[in-house]
Amino acid sequence: MLEEFGIKTLDDVEVSGKGVFVRVDINSPVDPATKKVLDDSRIREHAESTLRELVERKAKVVVLAHQGRKGDPDFISLRQHAEIMSRILGIEVEFVEDIFGDKAKAVIQSLKGGEILLLENVRMWDGETKTAKAEEHAKTDLVRNLAPYVEVFVVDAFAAAHRAHASLVGFMPVAKQVVAGRVMERELRALAKVRAKPERPCVYILGGAKAEDAADIAEAVLSQGIADTVLTGGLVANVFLVASGLDIGTPNLKVLEEKGFMELVPRFREVLNKFGNQIKLPVDLAVDIDGKRFEINVGELPSRGLIKDIGTKTAEEYAKIVAGAKSLVMNGPMGVFEVEEFAYGTKRVFEAIASSKAFSVIGGGHTIAAAAKLGYINKVSHVSTAGGALMEFLSKGSLPVVEELKRFSR
Repeated sequence: MLEEFGIKTLDDVEVSGKGVFVRVDINSPVDPATKKVLDDSRIREHAESTLRELVERKAKVVVLAHQGRKGDPDFISLRQHAEIMSRILGIEVEFVEDIFGDKAKAVIQSLKGGEILLLENVRMWDGETKTAKAEEHAKTDLVRNLAPYVEVFVVDAFAAAHRAHASLVGFMPVAKQVVAGRVMERELRALAKVRAKPERPCVYILGGAKAEDAADIAEAVLSQGIADTVLTGGLVANVFLVASGLDIGTPNLKVLEEKGFMELVPRFREVLNKFGNQIKLPVDLAVDIDGKRFEINVGELPSRGLIKDIGTKTAEEYAKIVAGAKSLVMNGPMGVFEVEEFAYGTKRVFEAIASSKAFSVIGGGHTIAAAAKLGYINKVSHVSTAGGALMEFLSKGSLPVVEELKRFSR
């Protein structure tokens, strides 16, 4: 039982011999040319926990998932995913090129305890991506066709929990039992530690190239007294620097304009005016001049080179703040970590996180990639599988699918 949320888990249900439908998020990077899955991390995450447990407990397992969106290069069949899942589990994961038609229903009916079936990409059905309440989705073709076979519905797709789509919430009103899977459970337990009642001091680190939600997250965690300090890096810091009245230089302003981030400056300024003492901006920066790293103090701005990292002084200041924290959240690297000369800031912050005794959560694709590349992926307390869902949870304290799960968990 997830006591903090009032949500039941796999510990609270008997699944042997039952039809257990599991909604996972195995949406994976795909090579646009070959259409091959490039990274199996999410598939492995679900397979090695929730799905393996259900197979071992002799459930009749039916897995629902999506991959990409119609019209996008990564919108492909889930056949590959089934093959990868089979290798991870060491048993055959059956696959059917159908979602809720006669072919799918025939295979579902033939399942025995301990067997597992992956249905086709649910987004191949046009009704999947509509947002609605669970009761409305329960009337759709997807749910009406599959409902007779659903005894237990397991929600394990935390990374998609910011979208109340049919396959995520539609089975909740019709299943005999509704519970959270192990991935969902781990995510919610970890995030409760840094969002609901974090140990103090609580430090949030916001960086990377996606600045859209940064001001909202900073305001949410600071105004509600969740975080004590917010550290900034990457393009997030650049927008805050502009919001503080600094000219960061034509090349850097051009990058912000191209990404549409200049429109965010008034919002960032508003948050900075409210919480300026708690939001830490870089005191120095690493810029790229003819392919080489040069460090400048912010007082030396504007820069003719692109800002690609926080400077050494900032990295050390951030490391000291991190060292004194009891709870930590990091979303986004401090700079262009992919290039060795500009990986210093990100590496120094990760080093401080790894050395601290704080409960630490990292999330977002680039943050996880940086942690893996720099050797810190196993030195943090929790690695979130989510990107957009993580950001929404941190800013709002819940997600649409989690709210529906609270209503229907039984």
